[in-house]
Amino acid sequence: MIRAIDKLEPFQRAISKAHLAAAGVSIDALQEKPLIAIANSWNEVCPGHESQLKLAEEVRKGILEAGGEPIEFNTVAMCDGIAQGHKGMRYCLPHRELVADSIEAMVSGEGVFDGIVFIGSCDKIIPGMLMAAARINLPSVIVTAGPCYAEIKPNDSKELRQRFLRGEITERDVIEGTLHYYTGSGVCPFLGTANTMGCLCEALGMMLPGGSLIPAMTSLRRFTARNSGKAVMELINKNIRPSDIMKPGAFHNAAVLLSAFGGSLNACMHLPAIAHELGFDYGWEKIAEVSSRVPVITRIVPNGNLTVIDLYRAGGVPALFKELIDEVSKDEMTVTGRTMGENLEGMPGPDGDVIYPLDDPRAITEGIKVLKGNLAPEGALVKTSAVPEELHEFKGTAKVFDSEDECFDALYGGRIEEGDAVVIRYEGPKGGPGMREMHRVTEMLKKFKKAAVITDGRFSGASGGLSIGYLSPEAALGGLIAYVRTGDTISASLSKGTLTLEVSDDEIERRKAEMAPVVHDEKSAFMRRYAQSVASSREGAVLN
Repeated sequence: MIRAIDKLEPFQRAISKAHLAAAGVSIDALQEKPLIAIANSWNEVCPGHESQLKLAEEVRKGILEAGGEPIEFNTVAMCDGIAQGHKGMRYCLPHRELVADSIEAMVSGEGVFDGIVFIGSCDKIIPGMLMAAARINLPSVIVTAGPCYAEIKPNDSKELRQRFLRGEITERDVIEGTLHYYTGSGVCPFLGTANTMGCLCEALGMMLPGGSLIPAMTSLRRFTARNSGKAVMELINKNIRPSDIMKPGAFHNAAVLLSAFGGSLNACMHLPAIAHELGFDYGWEKIAEVSSRVPVITRIVPNGNLTVIDLYRAGGVPALFKELIDEVSKDEMTVTGRTMGENLEGMPGPDGDVIYPLDDPRAITEGIKVLKGNLAPEGALVKTSAVPEELHEFKGTAKVFDSEDECFDALYGGRIEEGDAVVIRYEGPKGGPGMREMHRVTEMLKKFKKAAVITDGRFSGASGGLSIGYLSPEAALGGLIAYVRTGDTISASLSKGTLTLEVSDDEIERRKAEMAPVVHDEKSAFMRRYAQSVASSREGAVLN
């Protein structure tokens, strides 16, 4: 192979090698070895990332053993859990683009790398890295930190939070109790966006089989990191690139997995964004069409009371795919250099308990649904697998808020009641700007038996209840949600797939003439630039 650094003009090649040698890369390696970037999002802020320094050491060993020369750099990585419930959450989705752009700048800007191992965890970092892999299109493998072990059940953790909200326990009680759920370094143990996107890396073929759910801080986790370093060298030898792996059939496999385990709705925004980088469309309708056929066949929180460690013990992604083998596109290339079908040969099937058969009565049909109607002509998303059966048909009275902060004020002030349809608008990608998650709102609304959240913002993968989000077009783009008033009636039917504002067309036109759009006072130049160029959530919130 002709290495990237060898393609530089002779004088610049010599100067580039001199700079790399000054940074500690051996001169002999610079003369003959492929240079492999390790793009690591390690930091001491996000618990999902704290162990990634050790994983990078293992990746480095694998690259060296296979004849490459590893060179590591870092990118940013926010913790959504810390950013929840305040304005900092507006930065989480935009920072997905920072992750992708920063890696592109380092790899394409330096122009000396032959392959990349991405080490990242958590909600926006994994999709940002997949977007970068697609954009740069060098042989690439994804490695994550893996989930942490939970010593208590998910429902115990939820009850801990509810007890704090009821004033029954102290802040320290919550912290100490939560450390029995988040026991240390690693991805949070529920099926939020972080574990969803980690698993989808396997489905897309960009991670070694079984690699997403191996628990953090274990020998097996270290071994899969080391083997990933070896795998990228094999991809270089075979000239297999992300564009050879992440084809439309791989996205179909991702949708199959997303449907089968009731993964985070945020994936419905990230998959279109990754496909956009590859030059094709993969939108909500395709995901919903798969979801209409593929039921949820496991009950991982928030769809039940099991953690992703339970899913790992039951065989993880390969076992799910074995049960869904007739739905899987088996000819798709993967980072092993073999097809998805070849990878699944010899893998164990489902256990029948954590992962159960397609015809099992516990299976939930249409775990992800696109709702449409006059309130959401371009669609809104709901995770039906996390919605109680009694809320599948809902009619409520609108309580309207122009920001999440206004909604919090109403919740703390006792102004939201049983039966309300809580409308939170101007929180979309452009209107926020930044599209906050409404996870804290959904947690606080759990005290009501009948209530809904309807928003042009988005939800955490851990959110449950009747949470309808990603509504498009958003309020800032003139969507009908901008003209809802407190006291209106809103109905949602998950069986029919509808979301309706029960107000006459004439009244809506009168409101459009009377109501001025809300523009949030945004002082951040970064967020203003983001608002100017971001597309809708339906389009993946990519930057135009």
